[in-house]
Amino acid sequence: MNTHSMAGAFAPFEILAAQLIGHATEGDDGSHDIAHILRVYRNAMRINREEGGDAKILTAAVLLHDCVAVEKNSPLRARASALAAAKASGILEELGWGQEDIARVSHAIVAHSFSAGIEPETLEAKILQDADRLDAIGMVGAARCFYIAGRLGSGLYDPLDPLAQSRPLDDKRFAIDHFETKLFKLADGFQTEAGRALARERHDRLKTVLDLFLDEI
Repeated sequence: MNTHSMAGAFAPFEILAAQLIGHATEGDDGSHDIAHILRVYRNAMRINREEGGDAKILTAAVLLHDCVAVEKNSPLRARASALAAAKASGILEELGWGQEDIARVSHAIVAHSFSAGIEPETLEAKILQDADRLDAIGMVGAARCFYIAGRLGSGLYDPLDPLAQSRPLDDKRFAIDHFETKLFKLADGFQTEAGRALARERHDRLKTVLDLFLDEI
């Protein structure tokens, strides 16, 4: 990846992106790669334009929110955002950031995670959480769901009972079970008005994806 040209995609924060992009992802998870970071950035800036908040703090938080890779099926999953926040704090300290700004970035990163269950207290934290969750619903959310299922060796669906009408939902075994266990619940938890409006649109798309999938099987 050409770091310089990739950093340009984070305009007007190209310089900050160039400093942080090398730390943004680790491992080979295509659902948490630089393309995901860029989509979350675009979501965040779209919400930021309507809701306000410090765009520089938000950009740093977006770039570093997945800087520690933890697989979805790892026992450390609930601690992933805390590990990322700690690593991000060290990176920003080395770049000479002040403690107050580091703390704001760190809080946004800790609170963005669905698994961590930590309430976002600042506007930047609320926007990051919304921007990241938008990437888990809609067409991209469906694509990531199937990608992760393949990565973890799950099947697409139970051929005898795809909608789990006579069995417990099990998204570790069947990809489309994840729509019901998690993805359809995400739209209710958005923090900002702009985020909620985008979430409603993407939630409807996600339902359409499942409807079309069920029609074809």
